[in-house]
This record gives sequence, C-alpha cells and structure tokens, in this order.
Amino acid sequence: MDKRERAAIFRQRIVQIMEREGISRSALARHIGCDRSTIGQLLVDGETRLPNSQLAADAASFLGVSTDWLLGLTDRPERPGDLVEAAVSVTKAERTAADQQIIDWLHEAAGYKVRHVPATLPEVFKTEDVLRWEYAAFLGKTPDQAIRAMRQQIDWAHAGNSDYEIALPLHEVQAFATGSGYYEGLEPGVRRAQLDRLATLSNTLFPATRVFLFDAREVFSAPLTVFGPVLAVIYIGRFHLAFRESRRVRSLTEQFDWLVREAKVDARHAADYFAALKDKV
Repeated sequence: MDKRERAAIFRQRIVQIMEREGISRSALARHIGCDRSTIGQLLVDGETRLPNSQLAADAASFLGVSTDWLLGLTDRPERPGDLVEAAVSVTKAERTAADQQIIDWLHEAAGYKVRHVPATLPEVFKTEDVLRWEYAAFLGKTPDQAIRAMRQQIDWAHAGNSDYEIALPLHEVQAFATGSGYYEGLEPGVRRAQLDRLATLSNTLFPATRVFLFDAREVFSAPLTVFGPVLAVIYIGRFHLAFRESRRVRSLTEQFDWLVREAKVDARHAADYFAALKDKV
C-alpha cells in the first residue's frame, strides 16, 4: 500500500473512533503521552506522516482497537484477543430442549436455513412419553419444561420461517427401534408411538423440514447445529462451542452438506423408513 494511502486510512479511522467516543485531540495526546501538536500533524488532510510504532500501539490501546486496523492492515477493528473471543465462545449447555440459548439462537437465525445433527433423536420430533422417560432423572429441568420447549420448536418448524434440515445417523434410529444402547428399558409401545410420530412429522413438515439418514460407518459427525451464515455450534455435553467467524461457519456448513450428500435415506423417503422400523420393535 502506498504511504499516502496508509496515512489517509490512519487519519480516517482514528478520527472515526475519536468522534464516536467523544475524544478530543488533547485527551488523546494526554493519554498516550505525546504533544497535542503531534496528533494535529498526523491528522492534517493530505499529510503523509505516519506515527511510530510506540505511538500507534499506545493510540490503539487507548481507543480499544487493534494497531493493524488503524494502519489499514485489516478490516477488523477488534484487538487480537477480543477477535478470538468474539469468533469462538463456550456457553453452558442444558441437557434438555428447554435450553433457552438454543431457542434464542433459533430466533436469531430466523429466515436462514438451520442445519442440525442431534445428539439423540431430534428434540422437535420427540413424543411426550419419550421426553418424560429421557429426562425423568435429570435434575436441571423437569420433563414438563422439556415438553413445553419441544412444543415451541414444533411451532417454530410449522411457522416455516426457516428451512430446517436434520441429518441423523442410521444407527441412532435403529437402536431406538430395538430398544438397545441408550434406549434400553424404553417400553415397546412408547417406541412404536415415537416411530409413528417421526414418520408423520417427516411427512407433514416436508419440504420445509427435511430429515436425512446417514451411515456413521462411512461418514461421521459430532452433534452440531449451523444457524445460517450467522453461527455454528458444536455440542460437547455440558457446553456448546459456538463459532461466529465466517470461515469456521462455512467449514461446518460444508460438513453438514457432506452428510446430506452421502445420506443413505433421502428426506423424501424418511417417513417410509421410520414407518418400516416399527417391525423391529
């Protein structure tokens, strides 16, 4: 970059922050330990003078921005530590669908496609009996709270404000049908009713809500949700890892779309697949 162009960017950006924060030239000079005349010379239109590294760093620190941004080396004004904190955050994850954070993220992503790989069966499709069985021993939320949250998500899906894609591993629904693994002890009648609900909602909510089934022996994914281009979240148990930096969101979007491309059961046939699973109960 030409020195004149860099000097113009520096003047523009430092004046922008000073005006926004109501900081005078005298106050800036006082806080960074230089003469007011030095600041005045740096801010003269057409001037090619640039600050030395110490002055640039002190000004950036006082103004709460990065030195690189003041000097036109980046378009992000955040300091490196602030940028990392904004790009990746760790939030506490509730065990149930009543997690207010998830509901808030859904509202934030209104109008965007939501892509979801659930940790078990999709909360939005679970019957009340399954929710009561699943959360009976969980002390953080009552089953009734989980049921109310599930109904909120069903209303959200029916509203059609966002496309909703769900990618579900085949082994999860097969284990559910046979009552094995995580679902051991769940009564056959409850499992049949749940498979009926999965089949019904996969049909009635299609095409706004689409369910794809993939073989985890060939493709794999941790539980994750991508809220349009806004946010991508990986669920690790007690916490969510939330990514807002656009490249990370795109990477996790590509991960989900890969699962869809490799799905063994397409969304158009998911309802029939769930209905056929009742023979395994």
